[in-house]
Amino acid sequence: MTAKFNKSAWVAELVATLSLGWPLILTNVAQNALMTTDVILMGWIGSGALAAGALGTNLYFAFLIFGIGLVSAVSPIVAEELGRKRHSVREVRRTVRQGFWAAITVAVPIWIVSWNGEFLLLAMGQEPLLAHEAGQYIRALQWSLLPFLLYLVLRSFLAALERPGWPLIIVLIAVPVNLGAAYCFMFGKFGMPHLGLIGAGVGTVISSTFMFVALALVTILDPKLRRYHIFGRFWRPDWPRYRTLWRIGVPIGLTLAFEVTIFNAAALLMGRIGANELAAHAIALQIASFCFMMPFGLSQATTVRVGRAYGAQDAAGVTRAGWTSFVLATSFMIVTASLMLFTPRLLLSAFLDLNDPNNAAVIGFAVSFLVMAAIFQLADASQAVGAGMLRGLQDTRVPMIYAAVGYWGIGLPLGVVLAFGTELRGIGIWIGLATGLAVVASLMLWRWTRRDTLGLVTAVPRDVQEAFAS
Repeated sequence: MTAKFNKSAWVAELVATLSLGWPLILTNVAQNALMTTDVILMGWIGSGALAAGALGTNLYFAFLIFGIGLVSAVSPIVAEELGRKRHSVREVRRTVRQGFWAAITVAVPIWIVSWNGEFLLLAMGQEPLLAHEAGQYIRALQWSLLPFLLYLVLRSFLAALERPGWPLIIVLIAVPVNLGAAYCFMFGKFGMPHLGLIGAGVGTVISSTFMFVALALVTILDPKLRRYHIFGRFWRPDWPRYRTLWRIGVPIGLTLAFEVTIFNAAALLMGRIGANELAAHAIALQIASFCFMMPFGLSQATTVRVGRAYGAQDAAGVTRAGWTSFVLATSFMIVTASLMLFTPRLLLSAFLDLNDPNNAAVIGFAVSFLVMAAIFQLADASQAVGAGMLRGLQDTRVPMIYAAVGYWGIGLPLGVVLAFGTELRGIGIWIGLATGLAVVASLMLWRWTRRDTLGLVTAVPRDVQEAFAS
């Protein structure tokens, strides 16, 4: 019997994927909670602070997402090496070290740009007072970038080792750390200065630094991790490996940026249609984003599982790892899509008083938007896991092009035409989003199914060979 029909192998892959995936999913949810606590506290200050905070966060995140994508390349590279050589230490350490170097490299230009956030917001036509407050907030928030990226390097390292428990524990602790620090600095409690909105940025710096320091201590003190000596000879360069990380990581960062920014653009377009439509859009998107944490976590697990099989030159293992995550993710999204279709008002009751007549217009728009969100749930899961599968094969450049074409070449223009050229209005924007996701998902899966023909499984990139041979 071939490996393709080996039931026990598929069951083992399912168990391994779930064991790795669920902590990654919960870690993503907890990291989302870090931002949610800041938003809640901003609301306590007032609507002006909330608006400025949202504006600053969106601008900052547009740059942060590229750095996140860049350092996430550590995961497939380490996974490939461990698949090729199970007890590899030196090569793993050098990859993580260059991940740190990449984080430092990308942080500097982002700091420079972020420091001028107020100028950028004014250039975008934002109200001067709002731009000033958002700019001051970004100047505090930006210093969380480097410790957060360094934390992500270590998190990617532990994910590749299939030991995601420690990052989950640490980020769960970081949520109250962030809440406490932000509360103290925003409102001047317990002897801390009263910084207002800037205090939220200070709190994020403290919690991000905590996450990195805590995870660094784990890698130093844990007997099973200590042998890697992750911080040993930190100053020593490994230029072939450094170039490999950028070759794989830059397309990942741009892919994520294309996806995130199309949703930012959709919100701006929705704001031009009407305030009620914008509010309904924000609620529907928040529900969809929460559901997305599951396939997003599975995509990270897929990258590791596929990467390990790729390194071991196990074509059957690559197949099992990819399709197992795909089935899990799409099955979950079928459930969430059903909830959106059949119980939309129940979901909306967490955000709005359904009995308040003042909310009737927003509720009506949100129900219609949730129908569209239900439709693109499967496409969203497919593109996320599809990207994760291809990243496990260290195939990131072509998927980046797919994302650019699908999101910005097809999805956004279609949404604009339907929203402002027809009577569809907000629904037109959601049709554009769903179409963009469907196009990207179809292209990702097409490439995945042709991986053997395209030589993605058997051919290890030359610069990867040079990096590990040096």
